[in-house]
Amino acid sequence: MDSILQYIGTLLWSGWTGLLDYLAAHVLLCLVPAFIIAGFMSSMIPKETITKYLGPKASKWVSYPASAFGGFILAVCSCTILPLFAGIWKRGAGLGPAITFLFVGPAINILAITYTGAAIGFDIAAARLILSIVFGIVIGLIMAWIFRKEEKQRSAEMQKNGVFDQTAQVKPAIWALFLLMVAVLIVGTLQIPLLTNVYFNIPLPVDPAQGLMQMLSSVNLSLQGALLIFMLFVIGILAWKGFENIFDGFTGWTYAAIGAIVLTILIAAPLEQPGSTQLGINGRFFGEIIFLAAAGYTVKRYFSQDELTGWIWETWKFVKQIFPLLIVGVFAAGIVRVIIPETWVRTIAGQNTIFANFVGVVFGVFMYFPTLVEVPIAKMFLDLGMARGPLLAYLLSDPELSLQSILVLNGVMGKKKTAIYVSIVAIFSTLAGYLFGLVLTLL
Repeated sequence: MDSILQYIGTLLWSGWTGLLDYLAAHVLLCLVPAFIIAGFMSSMIPKETITKYLGPKASKWVSYPASAFGGFILAVCSCTILPLFAGIWKRGAGLGPAITFLFVGPAINILAITYTGAAIGFDIAAARLILSIVFGIVIGLIMAWIFRKEEKQRSAEMQKNGVFDQTAQVKPAIWALFLLMVAVLIVGTLQIPLLTNVYFNIPLPVDPAQGLMQMLSSVNLSLQGALLIFMLFVIGILAWKGFENIFDGFTGWTYAAIGAIVLTILIAAPLEQPGSTQLGINGRFFGEIIFLAAAGYTVKRYFSQDELTGWIWETWKFVKQIFPLLIVGVFAAGIVRVIIPETWVRTIAGQNTIFANFVGVVFGVFMYFPTLVEVPIAKMFLDLGMARGPLLAYLLSDPELSLQSILVLNGVMGKKKTAIYVSIVAIFSTLAGYLFGLVLTLL
């Protein structure tokens, strides 16, 4: 009985520490801006603009390349692309182009592709890049064909409501603000010396006790990470008070929530120096200040309170719909990671077989890691004896079929579409890894 309780405790602890690490190191500089961008697109960009390029009636020669290009521009991880996918689909994008955008975005993250080439090899990196673009378009076409009747009905309903007949003018300020918010997202995630170099250090305005530092270390948290998690709780409380009844007007809670979001992004930008209580002020911090200030000025100068109300409400709806599922998924993935024995990597995925490649896909479902982190994990699999074919299958499936992504997609698209999408991605990834392994044996 004691051993069972100890094992359960180990599982829960793994899930908890995985969740803390996710919240502290991954969410703020990519997911928070992504939610804001998704709410912005949903409220500010008319359906007519979306449907012109991505709608069911748009030319496939336009909509699918546009979707792939859009995913490449944002080049973010799976959890970040989810609210953006929900946003464009809600605004009238066709199912096929929306699926292409969903797949390509996290799959061709330029940072991950570059890191893959450096750590694992150019062959894996090139195959990952090319196959991700091809798969994204093909899977989108397949999904659009399977659900062509639903899409036709959806298109007819939008046509009945005049969505495709109307012409919508988008004022330049909307595109300017959109680009500024994308810049906030890119500056928060791009790994280049201009942004990552530390120019000077400032001490944190606290002198934590040794006991506190030991406690944080036991859960692999830094002081900055703990502060960011605390700020997330603060944002949650303030947003609930200030955003839930936003149509009744702006209150002090509303402004406090917006201020907390901006402050949290700025806290997340500097680099905490290992083993100290100092923050390294880097280029990322200055970049976030510049673009956030520019965005704030644009909002104040060119947008009405009614427009801001709609934006805040759409963003808050996405957060309430998606974020809880992400939390559950990350926690569950941390638990499952303990359950899967490492010996499986050596004994099952050490050869290039269909089954071994399918196991690589299964690893992608249950052993999800934030963008870039999957590369050293893949290198670990390679060092443990995983064949390069199953390794590619894992890298193709990891950004697309993570447990939390499946949960979120189920809430956005429904069970049937999610099940078919997951099945297609799993089949394509398995076959791609297997064929890639065969090609390597012939070279």
